[in-house]
Amino acid sequence: MATLLYVAHVLCAVVWVGGMVFALAVLRPAAHAALEGPQRLALMAGVFRRFFRLLWHVVPILLLTGWGMLFGWYWGFGASIWHVHLMHTTGLVMAGIFAFVALVPWRRMRRALEAGDGPAAAAALDTIRKGVSVNMVIGLATVAVAAWGRFGG
Repeated sequence: MATLLYVAHVLCAVVWVGGMVFALAVLRPAAHAALEGPQRLALMAGVFRRFFRLLWHVVPILLLTGWGMLFGWYWGFGASIWHVHLMHTTGLVMAGIFAFVALVPWRRMRRALEAGDGPAAAAALDTIRKGVSVNMVIGLATVAVAAWGRFGG
């Protein structure tokens, strides 16, 4: 059972962090180079609609599998080691940032697009980019900590 939890946990982390890296390092620059503002906003609205819908499933699974391993494998907070505590903290911070981004600027962007307000949609998209950028950095650091703690002590 612990192995199944671990595999599900790692896959969820890969989907989340990998999706953010792809969105920021590949998709965003390509969209800026190839598309005008309205087309870029429409593309990013479609991307985030799908990505955030996916993350509403991935993030809870990631947290639940992490807690399952914490209490089933590591025997709770008192018995776990430093990298588990750090992953727990960064996971909660990242989940909070995701919830904010998905519930505040993403809603603002959708409403602005429905109203035909391109500048407001672009401003909301910039807020989304900033939140996703912060989460990407935290996520990459968390992956490094997880690998280091698992094999490096």
